[in-house]
Amino acid sequence: MRIIYLILVIVFALFIVTFSQQNLTPVQLKYYNLLDIPPVPTYFLIFVSLLIGVIITGFWGIVERFRLNRTIRRLNKIVRDLRKELHANDAPPMIDESKIPK
Repeated sequence: MRIIYLILVIVFALFIVTFSQQNLTPVQLKYYNLLDIPPVPTYFLIFVSLLIGVIITGFWGIVERFRLNRTIRRLNKIVRDLRKELHANDAPPMIDESKIPK
């Protein structure tokens, strides 16, 4: 399994290097007069966009995990309360007096 992982990492790294070498054309970003970034290579712009997407997705995943943990705690509390209610309505156990030693 480690060999497969290593091969995938090497292939991915090779892809990144060759992609970067093929996309060196400078790109200048402008947005009205608010944003004026000096020219950057195309590959840099693509990698930065990808990184921002990964960060946003990770943040959403963390928020979703906290929301699900809160829901799990609430549901566990409901289950505990229902179990207490169920056992509160149970009749106490009967003791057979003939089996008690005298």
